[in-house]
Amino acid sequence: MAKASLTQKITYAPLAALLHSLALLPFGALYRIADVLYVLMFYVLRYRKKVVIKNLNECFPDKSESERQQIMKDFYKHLADTFVETIKLLHVSDEEMRRRIVFHDVEEVDKSIANGRSVVMYAAHYCNWEWLSAITMWSRYDTSVMQFGQVYHPLSNAWWNDFMLNLRGRFKSHSYPMKRVLRDLLAAKNKGKVSITGFISDQHPHPNDIDDVITFLNHHTAFITGPETMAKRIDMDVLYFDVRKVKRGYYDCTIRVISRTPKDEPQYKITNTYARMLEQAIIESPAEWLWTHKRWKRPVTPKNTNSNEQTDSCNNS
Repeated sequence: MAKASLTQKITYAPLAALLHSLALLPFGALYRIADVLYVLMFYVLRYRKKVVIKNLNECFPDKSESERQQIMKDFYKHLADTFVETIKLLHVSDEEMRRRIVFHDVEEVDKSIANGRSVVMYAAHYCNWEWLSAITMWSRYDTSVMQFGQVYHPLSNAWWNDFMLNLRGRFKSHSYPMKRVLRDLLAAKNKGKVSITGFISDQHPHPNDIDDVITFLNHHTAFITGPETMAKRIDMDVLYFDVRKVKRGYYDCTIRVISRTPKDEPQYKITNTYARMLEQAIIESPAEWLWTHKRWKRPVTPKNTNSNEQTDSCNNS
């Protein structure tokens, strides 16, 4: 995508100045702003409130109305926090980030790097996904040895696209456009470069990618199979960011191994294992998932029951 034009840079200069000014504020002040944003989104603008209510009613029919209402309020508070926390990436020290998001079992990533194997790293719109790139500060290998990155969908607005790429590169990570990621990772492999690539994989997949359908949060749900396909084709280890919110502004993220032998796994087992891990996290703390997504806007039906049974039996063992 083309870079922002000079005209766009001038047009958005006041906004850029405002965002940078906000990012200079301490976290305490930013969370007071988040409190105001919560009131605006929840009570005034009612931002996608119908979508959230519908999702929560369908996903948690056994919960009481008051329980779902509390989840919804907590979700909007978390969403406001996520916004200011993301802006803070413009001006936050490494030391501050290491205190606020702690990674556990990073040796699983380092093991892959030591063995010269690249990694598909599953993630989701859960907790603060924009902070996950801080893992580069926890690995014993620096970016001269491995290429850490994340896949993204380019934004139509060139200025906003540049702004988000700048944020996501805060910890020396690279952003791969979705349409080029396979080519770029193959090129990295051909150059002997080990890559650790994050895939946010909880969106609704492309209509042409609905072969893997499982029961997820009380819905027949199609999952994106691209990361699994890529892991099998390039022969990459498959890991997962299992992140939890400890308290406001603080997160723990444990690296889980899904597979180190992707080519030997049954079709869709990798994808479905990820789905079960994510589902468990959402059930344990539902307010941290992005409920404003229209995740089930296109109804789907199961096509491959065998893969689902394999995954369920694997997780129940």
